[in-house]
Amino acid sequence: NFRAADLSTADLRRTDLGQAILLKANLAEANLSSANLYEAELMEAHLYRADLQKANLMRSHLRGAYLFAANLRGANLSSTDLSWANLSKADLTGADLTSANLRGADLTGADLTGAVLIHACLRGANLSRATFTDANLYAADLRETKHHRAVLDRAVMPNGAIQA
Repeated sequence: NFRAADLSTADLRRTDLGQAILLKANLAEANLSSANLYEAELMEAHLYRADLQKANLMRSHLRGAYLFAANLRGANLSSTDLSWANLSKADLTGADLTSANLRGADLTGADLTGAVLIHACLRGANLSRATFTDANLYAADLRETKHHRAVLDRAVMPNGAIQA
């Protein structure tokens, strides 16, 4: 149990933290690349500039987490709860967000190039200035999103059409 623990700048590469309880933990600038965080409890965790590249976060709970400028390149976030999370300027290039809950999340300026968001819920999310080039948004819920200046070049849209 790492509830509210200070693990900032910790080197946790390839660590097995499956089902770990990290509620409100400080993981700012921690290295969690290739870590297993399957079904981990990270609600309201502070992950500012954390390195989560290729991490397994499948079915994890990150509601209200602070992931500003986090590196989530190639991460598995399928069926993950990221509702109300701050993912501003996060790098989600090539991430798998299939069936993820991003309701009300802030993705301002985030890079989701090549990300898979099939059946993802982005209802009410802020997508302003986010990049979705080559992303797959098939059957995603984009109702009530703010998407001012979002880049959707060659993205697969919820209806299956390719954005020009």
